[in-house]
Amino acid sequence: MNKQMIARAVLTATGVAAGLGLYALSELAELGVLGGLPLLAVATFVACFFTAVLAMTGPLSLRRAAMGAGAIAGGVAVLLTLAATGFVRPEAVLDSPHAVLGAAILTLVPLPFWIARHGAGWTDYASLFAQAWAIVVRAVAAWAFVGLVWAVILLSDALLKAVGIDLIDRMLDLGPTTWVITGGVLGLGLAVVQELSDYVSPYLILRLLRLLLPVVFVVSAVFLLALPVRGVSGLFGTWSFALTLLTMAGAVATLVTVVVDQSDDEATSSPLLARAAQATALMLPLLAGLGAWAVWVRVAQYGWTPERVFAAQVAVLGLGYGVLYALAVLRGAGWMARVRQANVVMALALMAVAALALTPILSAERLSVGSVMTRLEDGRLPVAEFEPALLDRWGKPGAQARAALQEKAAEPGQDALARRLAQSARQNEASSREEMLAAVAAVMPLQPEGASATRDMYLAALDAYRLNALHESCSRQMPGGGAGCVMVVADLQPGLPGEEAMLLDYNTGGYVQFTGFYNDPMRGPSLREVLPANGALPQYEAGEALIRAWQAAPPPMMPLSLNQLNLPEGGGLILAP
Repeated sequence: MNKQMIARAVLTATGVAAGLGLYALSELAELGVLGGLPLLAVATFVACFFTAVLAMTGPLSLRRAAMGAGAIAGGVAVLLTLAATGFVRPEAVLDSPHAVLGAAILTLVPLPFWIARHGAGWTDYASLFAQAWAIVVRAVAAWAFVGLVWAVILLSDALLKAVGIDLIDRMLDLGPTTWVITGGVLGLGLAVVQELSDYVSPYLILRLLRLLLPVVFVVSAVFLLALPVRGVSGLFGTWSFALTLLTMAGAVATLVTVVVDQSDDEATSSPLLARAAQATALMLPLLAGLGAWAVWVRVAQYGWTPERVFAAQVAVLGLGYGVLYALAVLRGAGWMARVRQANVVMALALMAVAALALTPILSAERLSVGSVMTRLEDGRLPVAEFEPALLDRWGKPGAQARAALQEKAAEPGQDALARRLAQSARQNEASSREEMLAAVAAVMPLQPEGASATRDMYLAALDAYRLNALHESCSRQMPGGGAGCVMVVADLQPGLPGEEAMLLDYNTGGYVQFTGFYNDPMRGPSLREVLPANGALPQYEAGEALIRAWQAAPPPMMPLSLNQLNLPEGGGLILAP
């Protein structure tokens, strides 16, 4: 076996191992064997480790890539787990965009440094630049290959099903099959792209990006020249303007970096592009400064939120790039080399900010809660405009602040605060109930499938506890396969308007709970007991088989004094009169 085949086998096996690892974690989580902070820490480590290994194997040997990946993944797992301790539920940290983005930055940005460390040195800009862009190109090409492979698999499945062969479909239903295919194909794609690095290189993309710099320069120049005429009073109160400025500043920094490339020999030879890059670099601190001002105006008006904390961090990094780029140009000859040095410094600064954002030092939730409480205390935030629901999304600091406000609301003279908290609680309850109803409806098998309006009407008659239990049952797979619930809608009581429904849900231990629904003319949607027309209600294996059969097709009916739903082994089920 030659080196090429060995490299393909190694990366394919690594991808398969990644798929199996992620599948095993999902199974452990579903079984309840692993959860909370341990699950988050292990899942973070596995995801970051395999991401780094797959990205670095090729430029490095598997051993060296694994060593670096282990160090990177370990650090990210520790920091993200630390951030998760600031939330009531550890997994809620994954709903925090700045935490997830911080973890992604700390996983991806160090990769070129580790690769360069084993070559020309981690401070060698040419190596850092080449490896960073090569990682991007390899990843994009490999994921495109994964998409093509899955397109072929799905098309093949559809073609074979047309002649009654569902082999592919049954194979895909087997445990980790989809994970293994995706991981293995991704690894193989990365290996092939690495082999063809002389052909699949970032240079085409970089040359095309250079052509955008004059356009960005003209747009930025026109904006800055027109701004004094247009005025800023109507702009700096809008959040979208701050985001636009910071995004443009990021685009400017990227395009200037592309123009100066990895060395003077590789940099643009066009005087026009070089002068445009210098002029745009001088405009960068103005764009970043205006973006920072826009963020600050918003914060001064409304206080901190996690989104504004994140925007402020971006603004600070933008100002760092702007100042260093401008100084590089103003110092004259050798400005391109100084821009490259600035990029290394700012990459390190980016990782530092990302790491601090995952600690209490720059915790967006802690800073946001402190801002809200301070503004409430000094009156800048009127109680009538206060949104208590925000505190529920801001982790433990938010929960502690809400508890403190509840205590304060019980004090004399705090009637307005008490009313606002009570109103928010009612709104949250209504919102949570709507979300749970939608979640149950999404996982519940229904017969006939078009009876969704009747299903929704009857689900609304259930209390929150029953809805949560039902969601667990429907989301759980029965031992013999199939979701653990089904609802059948039928006209079981012809004397009443509309249709009735019968709900079966399979609980842990094999017990099946039967619930009947009817639309009472006076009380509206109501629950009714389900009784067997003869014998006993089917339970355990019989109940599981009944749920599976009703999921496959609507059961037949036969009239009695009341209509019943037939059971496969004889008899039937009726709603209690």
